[in-house]
Amino acid sequence: MSGGAGGDRDEEGRDEVRGARRIPGPRPAADDYGDLGPVPPAPVRPEPEPEPPPVLPHRVLQALLGAWALAACSAEETEAVEAHLTGCAPCAEEALRLRDAVGLLHTDRSLDLDPLLRARVLDSCLARRPAKIPVPDWAAPYDAETARLDALLRDIDAAEWHAPVRLKWFEDERQAGRRTTVAGVIGHLMSVDALVGAALGLDDPLPDAPLTPTARTEAYWSSARRPPTRAVREPWREQSHTLIRTVSFARRGASELSVPYGGFALPLQDAMLDRAFECWVHARDIAKAVDYPYEPPSAGHLHRMIDLAVRMLPGALAVRRRAGLAGPARQLVSAGAPGRSLHLEIEGSGGGDWYIALDSPAARGSADHVVAQVALEGVEFCRLVAGHVPPVEAAAGQRGDREAISDVLFAAASLSRL
Repeated sequence: MSGGAGGDRDEEGRDEVRGARRIPGPRPAADDYGDLGPVPPAPVRPEPEPEPPPVLPHRVLQALLGAWALAACSAEETEAVEAHLTGCAPCAEEALRLRDAVGLLHTDRSLDLDPLLRARVLDSCLARRPAKIPVPDWAAPYDAETARLDALLRDIDAAEWHAPVRLKWFEDERQAGRRTTVAGVIGHLMSVDALVGAALGLDDPLPDAPLTPTARTEAYWSSARRPPTRAVREPWREQSHTLIRTVSFARRGASELSVPYGGFALPLQDAMLDRAFECWVHARDIAKAVDYPYEPPSAGHLHRMIDLAVRMLPGALAVRRRAGLAGPARQLVSAGAPGRSLHLEIEGSGGGDWYIALDSPAARGSADHVVAQVALEGVEFCRLVAGHVPPVEAAAGQRGDREAISDVLFAAASLSRL
């Protein structure tokens, strides 16, 4: 009985073991497997095709050109605009123009225009197609200086029109002056320019005013009910345009038309040069009052201004001699003959050499009859003629007859006026 019972249990136990879950044994190290062979490559996924730029209407792309020039478009908009520019010539030209304009917005560059820019633009335009009615050569300095002054006036604000300006000139052997404002200076230029206009048959804004520049200016200032304001710029600029237009259409020989200044007269071509000189001088006064840089005229125009002053010096010497303010004539000669002379050497821009007759306004200056020499820088000589520099402080270099030198320097200063 005991043997049968034990067999049953063993069979039953084996059945239990056979049906139980087996526990796996330990795995061998990785290097025990030997060479596993090459690893199969990962499957290659195709690259997604780039999406085409968004198709935008022409008017939308055109409106985006400004933002594109400023680099303010999104990446998608930039791509769309640039794709459009390759096929649309008008938009491409506009885009280039806007990109150039953006360059002017850089804060590290001066926004002030080059004073010679207008002349360069005109030269370029005239080289392509000459004007049908060109400005006469002798009126070009006035055209240039009024344009430069107008550019300065456009750049100042309303308050600066009332900035104080001190006008200076030489009178009674000493420096004289008068205080006014920027607007008052423009009124002064306008009232004296009207003398040229009257000689050309234009309406005189001060028909009852005296002919002398100083008296006309005083009449203009006293007739105003209120101090001049920036409103004076427009009539002054219109007057200067009218003068330039009138002399451009004038008949041949108009350059010799006489322009009276009260105590003396000048041919029209010299009067226009005189007005250009005064415009520049007073533009410097205005620029100094408003703390604005202002360059001298071009070398060619400055040379002409100096030449006009030199041509007027023998007459100014004769007037001073008659008034007992200059030394007596030492060697009178017949008209047109060479006489005792002073060599005026102007250095720098607009420079040159002039020989000034000392004893007679009709004599001819001659290098063979020089008794004295004066050397001056061009702008400094003009400041002397404008009465802004005392004669005793003007000459940078002097040699020879001291009396002749003093007489010429004081005569140059006496050419100045309000």
